[in-house]
Amino acid sequence: MDALRTTKVAVVTGAGSGIGRAVAAELLRTGWSVALAGRRTGPLEETAATAPEDACLVVRTDVSRPDDVTALFTAVRDRFGRLDLLFNNAGTFGPGGVPFEELPYDAWRHVVDTNLNGAFLCAQAAFRQMKEQDPRGGRIINNGSVSAHTPRPHSAPYTATKHALTGLTKALSLDGRPYGIAVGQIDIGNAATGMTAGMRTGALQANGEIAPEPVMDVADVARTVRHMAELPLEANVQFATVLATGMPYVGRG
Repeated sequence: MDALRTTKVAVVTGAGSGIGRAVAAELLRTGWSVALAGRRTGPLEETAATAPEDACLVVRTDVSRPDDVTALFTAVRDRFGRLDLLFNNAGTFGPGGVPFEELPYDAWRHVVDTNLNGAFLCAQAAFRQMKEQDPRGGRIINNGSVSAHTPRPHSAPYTATKHALTGLTKALSLDGRPYGIAVGQIDIGNAATGMTAGMRTGALQANGEIAPEPVMDVADVARTVRHMAELPLEANVQFATVLATGMPYVGRG
């Protein structure tokens, strides 16, 4: 336990693929201990495969289930003794290409439960642990997406939850001050992951056209998250936007 406590400890949700896997790998590469959380054990074990065994903890977690989240943070406390970082990353886009008026309520609820309620549950568990541990404090970084600012067509559930995450980030940043808990948000646009695989061939634009969009290396996102994570708790990146330079986001396309 004493040896492990000399290393900073992170929880990464959605760590089995995409941005979560890239961030977890970057933290592990640079000496962090990381609890890998996600719904499927197999992909989490693939993320952990190249890391030292004592640096990783794999915990199958559905972040929308309170009991799963409680079990995750209990396992982190029991294994590592403290928590320095939560990267609140788990999320889903929901059904693509479905007009708003045809969107099933169950699909809406699934996105809200994962993206927003899951982030709330994990942040609340992290808050409790960071407030009680000695030394007190830690950092939470929420994955907001550029959809926290600008929607894509047919993305009401995803966009609504990402806008809500911005409000959660601001509220938690304020509530965490007395306890040395720094809270920030990274808004990501077109990182090359499985979720964005189709963008190179064509994505639906606001004017109804289908057009290819540039993507960026997800490793650039991971390095940005690590920079935010390794700041002293006296400093905080409140909001960071990292995006493919040429994507249609700034200006009029």
